[in-house]
Amino acid sequence: MPLSKKLKAFLDDKQIRYLTLHHSPAYTAQELAAATHIAGHLWAKTVIVDVDGREVMAVLPATERVDLDALATILDAKAVRLADEKEFRDRFPDCELGAMPPFGNLFTMQVVVSPTLAEDDKICFNAGSHQVAFKMDFADFKGLVEPTIAPFTRPAEG
Repeated sequence: MPLSKKLKAFLDDKQIRYLTLHHSPAYTAQELAAATHIAGHLWAKTVIVDVDGREVMAVLPATERVDLDALATILDAKAVRLADEKEFRDRFPDCELGAMPPFGNLFTMQVVVSPTLAEDDKICFNAGSHQVAFKMDFADFKGLVEPTIAPFTRPAEG
């Protein structure tokens, strides 16, 4: 079962309203924002980081980059680095590589979200595929995932 169907079933079970967006293949968060005609600051990209040997989901707008030093401070960690796709690909067997949704609770992972995403009413994200995205209320996302919301980003270089 593709993850988008699992995620859909999870959201349906919780009676959460969402919009399914089908789009041409897109692989970067900025491409996804353009393909779906959604502003980059609303598009959530999921980055997997290694925090003292455990995997954590960092969720941030397409217009930002992870600040590893800030994340280390927030998580009181000694070592934080971007995880290599080979390290986590098996953790998301029903997802296309790089299309993981920001639902760490479905993968027993801690989730840290940039506060800039929390400033908006809506959140958009990959749903396990490079051609399917979901858009939903940020409040519903927050209630389901229970992320840590903390500043760990910087603007992406143009």
